[in-house]
Amino acid sequence: MKTVLITGTSSGYGRETALHFHAQGWNVIATMRTPRAGVLPESDRLRVVELDVTKPASITAALEAAGPVDVLVNNAGVPSISVFEGTPMARVREVFETNTFGVMATTQAVLPQFRERGSGVVVNVTSSVVLGHMPLSAVYKASKMAVEGFTSSLALELAPFGVQAKTVEPGACLTTNFATRATDGASLDELVPAPYAPWAKKAMDSFTGQELFTKETDVAEAVWRAVHDTTGQLRFPAGPDAVWLAQAK
Repeated sequence: MKTVLITGTSSGYGRETALHFHAQGWNVIATMRTPRAGVLPESDRLRVVELDVTKPASITAALEAAGPVDVLVNNAGVPSISVFEGTPMARVREVFETNTFGVMATTQAVLPQFRERGSGVVVNVTSSVVLGHMPLSAVYKASKMAVEGFTSSLALELAPFGVQAKTVEPGACLTTNFATRATDGASLDELVPAPYAPWAKKAMDSFTGQELFTKETDVAEAVWRAVHDTTGQLRFPAGPDAVWLAQAK
């Protein structure tokens, strides 16, 4: 029976991915920065482990607690919505610390066991912002584009050892708490400098008015496909809007 370790499983894509792999009979190590009871079902094949991807000691402790794993899914991330001029550099660093450096650190920690075993898959969850021109996402997109580049090069390094690296690119999902977390509960007017306000409102209205959106299950299924892919495909758009963007490139 194979084991998957998934970061950021307290809600959204991570939680749904944990449920999907568990339903398929896998052992699941579901990690959360702050573990909470009742988020995931109790099962002898599902363990909740504390993990903060920005802290090296936490990564080490989580992998020791997990034991051998076959798949790492780097899903943990922090959102960001604003115009760049109005984004403090402290916030920029916070986004990159989790979305980019956290992915790299967790991946680096698990690679020795994959390489020595001669098998394993790393799936990095990015975003459909990498597929098109998205307003109000300069910092977030930059953090995810970095992971895309990292993964494409990493895949080449790992191939001689039978280890794979993939990305899953979720579209926009209205049923996650992305927007609330991205703004810390503040309104867009509070985050956007006044000269940008009319443009930002138009951009947000266009976004919320789109007809195609992604569901959490779309992402879980895309991660599952990425893990089991044997064709060498590197990137997996998840959700109808992400698939449309990928096809339009």
